Formats: sequence, structure tokens, C-alpha cells
Amino acid sequence: VEVGVVTRERTRLLHGLHRAFDLERLFVVYQPQICLRTGRANGVEALLRWRAEDGQFVPPDQFIPVAEQSGLIVAIGAWVLRTALHALEQLRAAGHTDIRMAVNVSSVQFSQANFLDVLDEALRDTGVQPGQVELEITESVAVIGMERVARLLRDIKDRGIAVAIDDFGTGFSSLSYLDQLPADRLKIDRAFVSSLGSERLGARIAEMIVPLGHQLGMQVLAEGVETQAQVDILRQLGCDEVQGYLYARPLPLAELLDWLASHRPAGA
Repeated sequence: VEVGVVTRERTRLLHGLHRAFDLERLFVVYQPQICLRTGRANGVEALLRWRAEDGQFVPPDQFIPVAEQSGLIVAIGAWVLRTALHALEQLRAAGHTDIRMAVNVSSVQFSQANFLDVLDEALRDTGVQPGQVELEITESVAVIGMERVARLLRDIKDRGIAVAIDDFGTGFSSLSYLDQLPADRLKIDRAFVSSLGSERLGARIAEMIVPLGHQLGMQVLAEGVETQAQVDILRQLGCDEVQGYLYARPLPLAELLDWLASHRPAGA
């Protein structure tokens, strides 16, 4: 594809994204995270969605990179964080006091000098317990320098907030890098989960990530779980938690509250 076409498309997306943010066409949905041992939902992940003016959804893997390149992700990310923490308040009010809220943080947000201030302000304004909040980062945060990342994560954990490493194994992750990060949870990317039970390459990687996470003192969560067969394998591997369409798609807050009210774990 010629460079001009790509640039024009990116510019069009960016204009649309600016407009969508101003006109409140961006919204947050929540996907339950299930404990394999108890069958209970013990977390939800906040996910950003964009419904364009024609009613079609723009896929996050199209608009998030554009938002990151332009820096718009800083404002959007701060808004998602506040929205998710307000949702956590409403979950608490409905009696779901033991659910954690996982919020994705872009490496661009993470590299902002005032990131911790933004985080503290959001916590203060919503009054939620830091212990119920988890920030999800990807390996790409390493671009701001390992020492700085490790220091930031320690500051985050000092506040009582948990840290998850998302999309693990899809980037150029070095194991020594993983060992330096004070994280609580390692997420197995859906690409590896979908190949479980097959002879495909990714299956072996998923199998290795579970003991690796445990060895480093982390819980392991598998994303994109769609079949009972995958659950059975993940359970055998000792995986701790799962999320995916088998349980629930990402839901608007009102639907999440309905889902939580009716979701009674098997045997609970």
C-alpha cells in the first residue's frame, strides 16, 4: 500500500476519533474474569469501544494505535480510568464488593510525567479502594526504560493497586525483563489460547506461560476462552483465571450488573 494512502487513512481515523471523543461516541464495556477454582467472577476488564457515526464499530486494533501515535490516548486513557472507577463504585453499591477492575494503560500514558498524579486524582474523586484496581500494561512499556518502568510499578503497587502484564509473549519479551517487573498477574494472549488442544505452535507457548507465571509469583489469566475444551486444558495446566465469550462478551455496565446478578457458579 502506498504511504500516502496509509497516511490519509490514519488522518481520517484521527479526525474521527477526536470527534467521537468530543461527541461521546466512545464508551466502555466490561468483560468478566472468572476464577477457575470457584467459578466466580472475581474481576472485570474495562475495554474501550467506538461506535462511528454510521453505527458501525471501529475495531480497537485500528483506532488505539492512531490514538497512541497522536498522543490523544493520554486524554482518552484518563477518561477510561475514571469511567471504570465510577463503574467499580456502582458494582460495590450493588453488593459486588470483591470484584477488581482491570484497566488498560498505554505505554504513552505510562510515560507521562504526571501519570501517578492522574491516577491518584481518579482514585480520590471516585473514592474506590486501590486494592480493587488493577492496571494492565503490555511489554511495550519497556520503551521508556526498564528502571523507570520498575520504579513506576513499585509506586503503583505501594498504593495497593495490582499490576497485570497483558499480551504476554506476543512482543519481544525477555524473561529477565519479566523477572524485574513487580506484577501480580500474567495474561495469556488469545492467540495462544485459541491454539490449545491443537498441534499448532501457540499451544506449547500457552502451556509454558502458566508455570512461568507461577514461578515468578504471579497469577495467570487466559484471555479469549471460547470453548469448554480450552477451559479443561487450562484447568489441567493450573491456570488461575479465564475470560472470554464462553462466559460473557464485554458488556455495558447495566448488562454487566444483570449478568453478575444471574451468574451463579456451578457448585457454588
